[in-house]
Amino acid sequence: MNDPAIDTAALPQDGLEHRLHPLSWLFVLLAHLWQFIPALVLLLFAGRGDRNDLYGLIAVIVLVVLSLAQYFTYRYRLRSDAIVVRSGWLHRSVREIPYARIHNVNLHQSLLHRLVGVAEVRLESAGGIKPEAQMRVLRLDQAEALEALVRQRGHAAGGDAPQADALEAPPLLAMSNGEVLRLGLISNRGMLVVAAAAGALAQAGDNVFGMLVERWGKAVFSWFTGFAGEHAHDSPVAIGLAVASMVTVALVLVRLLSVLLAFLQYHGFTLREDDARIRVERGLLARYRSSAKRRRIQSWSLHEGVLHRWFKRRSLRVQTASGQRGEGAQRSLKELAPIATPAECDALIRHFLPEAGWDALAWQPLHRHAWWRIAVPGLLLVLVGTAALAWHVGATGLLALALLPLQLWRAHRIADACGHACNDRLVAWRTGWLSKRWSFAEIGKIQAVRLAQSPLDRRLGMASLLLDTAGASAFGAPLYLRQLPADVARDLSARLVAQLARRRV
Repeated sequence: MNDPAIDTAALPQDGLEHRLHPLSWLFVLLAHLWQFIPALVLLLFAGRGDRNDLYGLIAVIVLVVLSLAQYFTYRYRLRSDAIVVRSGWLHRSVREIPYARIHNVNLHQSLLHRLVGVAEVRLESAGGIKPEAQMRVLRLDQAEALEALVRQRGHAAGGDAPQADALEAPPLLAMSNGEVLRLGLISNRGMLVVAAAAGALAQAGDNVFGMLVERWGKAVFSWFTGFAGEHAHDSPVAIGLAVASMVTVALVLVRLLSVLLAFLQYHGFTLREDDARIRVERGLLARYRSSAKRRRIQSWSLHEGVLHRWFKRRSLRVQTASGQRGEGAQRSLKELAPIATPAECDALIRHFLPEAGWDALAWQPLHRHAWWRIAVPGLLLVLVGTAALAWHVGATGLLALALLPLQLWRAHRIADACGHACNDRLVAWRTGWLSKRWSFAEIGKIQAVRLAQSPLDRRLGMASLLLDTAGASAFGAPLYLRQLPADVARDLSARLVAQLARRRV
């Protein structure tokens, strides 16, 4: 995916129906096979005899037929105002997608896509669970031309004038190899692979993990014996050395794996803006290009963990008005800065939210008893755990009560770190003590305001505000202002509702 000027003449003529790339059926087949790999493997290896092989072959033939049928029945047509997609064999459907309603355009190239010179295109609207259109696959020049066409005609339908030479503008953010390396060292992506591998080993019939630990211990003991004598393997020093060395090697391998995954996913990361559309491109073997209209950003999240602070870095994420789930959500635009300096993150916020006053927000504290509300779950857990220990081991289990002061101290630190802020443009929430996070949204993007109080909240005189936007996930509101003084929460709720009533959606 290069950045030279894209010629929309590579696209088929307007008004005529066209098929996808001739190899489209193959990529559809590979996608189906990837989804059904567990079932096919179980079918081939779960039993014995030629019958299972025959069933597996029949399943593959059925998938090939379905992929070919999808290729021959899928058509798309470019009109002046919309893209028309016709698909289906027995159950036929015709979908008209106005250019003005296409908010996100995602281009994906796996290694196989790049070898063949094709790309997969996803067109997303504001609230769809699935893409409005998923084209597997188009020629690369046609995919890039379609992206440009959607951008141009979307602006024309919305009354926006495209900027001249927008594609030649320098990137807002470009990650060097050093930044990608830092991202790998900071992130825990390697732990996901390790967890999946541990789960697979746990499902194995043999105690693979136990055998691995035993062999590692023997290797360390034999090395230590050469320096400390024949019976060194029985000493606490040797046992401690074996455990410490295994943990150290595991941590190093996890970090190396995280670095590898970071380079695969974020190599060549660039953030650009052209014609009021934000575009991100990234990837080493598989290349991803995601774009979304700037005005479709609903909420923002700035994160700074412990390792981020060691490297003096932060990450900036956004949530757009798209209801994509699963694989579609992974390819949607959501990271403006996977890793950047605090100054770079602040500069991006000022660029996309000019005159919003992000740097001058007046942060307000929580309710003065918020620390008690935060401590309650941890205190209950300690008390229940202490009771269980005392029941099983006797009075010795009461030593766990020493964790109560630690929980109270932790609650105080969290309460001191949290806060909320609101001006005429933004409403924001900050939380976290070791790992800090700032979440904020433009008031005009808020869709609903909900005030909530639990029985304990009412007793302590506090309340929480849940602010929903068009990009809210299924797991909750992007802005959740907790443990505010009840009168402050009510005043803020009334203020936001009044502002929303005067604004056009």
